[in-house]
Amino acid sequence: MFENLAQQIATTFEPFIQLFTDPGPASFINFQFLPKYAPYFVDGVLNTLALSVAAVLLAVIPALVLALMRLSKNKLIHTISGAYIAVFRSTPLLVQLTIIYFGIFSSIIQVPRITVGFIRLNMFIPFVVALALNSSAYVAEIFRAGILAVDSGQTEAARSLGLSQWQAMKLVVLPQAIKNVLPALANEVVTMVKESSICSTYGMMELTWAARNVARTTTSVGPFVLVAAIYFCINFPASKAIEAIERRMRRGDKR
Repeated sequence: MFENLAQQIATTFEPFIQLFTDPGPASFINFQFLPKYAPYFVDGVLNTLALSVAAVLLAVIPALVLALMRLSKNKLIHTISGAYIAVFRSTPLLVQLTIIYFGIFSSIIQVPRITVGFIRLNMFIPFVVALALNSSAYVAEIFRAGILAVDSGQTEAARSLGLSQWQAMKLVVLPQAIKNVLPALANEVVTMVKESSICSTYGMMELTWAARNVARTTTSVGPFVLVAAIYFCINFPASKAIEAIERRMRRGDKR
């Protein structure tokens, strides 16, 4: 009875099992390409991390300015920042990337075709700018929420001590707001690691580009499985580290 049941189970799942056990060219575990194409994936990891970190860091200052503009009582300033955030949050990143790469950086700004280490500047700079402009719209809302989360009584107390509105914002509100938004900013880096894969559409040598090009030569899904594992190994530990930071910060607040 049990032998028949085991045989039926094996027969049912045989096609699925073969995906992982069949040494054929389409196998999930066919990584015979790796010794030859390993440099592609090494460069892909480096470019992916460089794109992600540079984009978020470049987005922080404009995002903080946009957040303060959104909180301004001046209607014109408030409207300008709101329009920027609405445009970049309501249009696809690929469309923004296309306009910036083929429009601004092909017709208006010319970046030299220079390679610095593993970075090709003529591709890296336009893509970082595009990702940063997109990210700044989201980070601006993170900063705005962090500023609004600070008790308004602290601003009033700072003003009663003789500080101007700007001094109260700079010395009292912003330090607390930045502390509040640090986990969210770290999450934005994790998100950007995945979002940077869209740059492969125009030939940026990041992880997804490496998988697509190696897959064409091997007719295997193995490169995509490897890249998925690499993304997981980057993002999962980062997410756990962010959770640990959040718990640590909450303990500090309770004291």
